[in-house]
Amino acid sequence: FVMDAWAKAAQVGDRILMLADGNADFTRALGLELDASGFGMGTRGKRFAMVVEAGVVTQLHVESAGEFRVSAADHVLGQL
Repeated sequence: FVMDAWAKAAQVGDRILMLADGNADFTRALGLELDASGFGMGTRGKRFAMVVEAGVVTQLHVESAGEFRVSAADHVLGQL
């Protein structure tokens, strides 16, 4: 529901496929899970940005703890 609302608010239409990972299965498969149960949040994903082309991950930008640089939109767009 959150991803759908975000897509509508950003008016992405069918240009971007917005996907959620509610059970963290994809995140776990990437090895990017984070145990936030100490904060009452369960399994979460580390902060990352991914570029996928034709179903293939072509770029994966994973942040260090407490950082917000390599997953920032301006950084990712600059790498395209």
